[in-house]
Amino acid sequence: MKRALWLLGLALPLAAQPKLLINAKPDLQSAAAGLEPAFRSLLNAQPQPAWIGYSVPAVRTYGLGCEYVNSNGPGAGVMHLEPPDHAIVLFRVANNAIERIRAVSPNCEIDAGDVPFHWLNEVQPAQSVTLLANFVGQTSIPVNSALSALAMHSDPTADAALDRFIVAGQPETIRMRAISLMGSTRGKRGVDVLKSLIASDPDERVRERAVNALASSKEPEATDLLISIARTDPNSRLRSQAVSDLGHKSNPNVVTVLTTVLQNDSDTNVKRRAVSALASLPDGQGIPPLIELVKTTKNADVRKQAMTSLEHSRDPRALAFFEQVLR
Repeated sequence: MKRALWLLGLALPLAAQPKLLINAKPDLQSAAAGLEPAFRSLLNAQPQPAWIGYSVPAVRTYGLGCEYVNSNGPGAGVMHLEPPDHAIVLFRVANNAIERIRAVSPNCEIDAGDVPFHWLNEVQPAQSVTLLANFVGQTSIPVNSALSALAMHSDPTADAALDRFIVAGQPETIRMRAISLMGSTRGKRGVDVLKSLIASDPDERVRERAVNALASSKEPEATDLLISIARTDPNSRLRSQAVSDLGHKSNPNVVTVLTTVLQNDSDTNVKRRAVSALASLPDGQGIPPLIELVKTTKNADVRKQAMTSLEHSRDPRALAFFEQVLR
């Protein structure tokens, strides 16, 4: 086994290979003549079950990680401070069909479970996008797996593929998942696409999902757009969604925005979302405005929710406020 691992590491580019592959029977092949024929050949090969894997350049996101399982608690390892620039795409095949698709970091320890492991090198990223797009919507493969792996590609063809999956006419589960991935993986271009959907898509649920997708974007424009929607959008459901999502954003303007919403918005549900968002802010940022809200609001439902949030916070400022009220 040790020699098999050494041979795998020797044959693959250092930036692309899994850092550690264990319990595997590796088999190295080239996809230089085309990923599709190489992949189909392995899909029909025996014995099975087996894994097929390759590496592609990836968008740099912390969403590409590993599943660490250690029954004895945290163990020794490497802490990677920056996300990887490649992704390992893995397919589990059995009975000449795909059972599962995964995209993981090359920093992961990969345990193949003592089944054959076919590694394809010289894979063209655009061909990988095409391959994965063909599996989106197949009933035997979870929608999330193929789309998520596709969205991790840094190649521009991934943008074009996701564009096709968010248009009207696609099955709702595919469309909604593609919209979410626009926010979490596609950077500024993803924000631009979401902004267009929010402005013009006729389906309110789609617009609501697009607002929610902004929360997972790291682009400053995403937060700015959420703030604008929370303040001024004529649709109360979109304002509610934006207000909720602002509770997960680290931005110095969020407290002011939520406080303004509580003062000015005419919809009680939007106000209630703002209370929840204030309560969820890190480092107790929302405690002072919640205390002030209890003192000043004339909306009994909102006051009750704010008091409940203060009680659950266990914050010393909230406890001091309650003591003052009880006196």
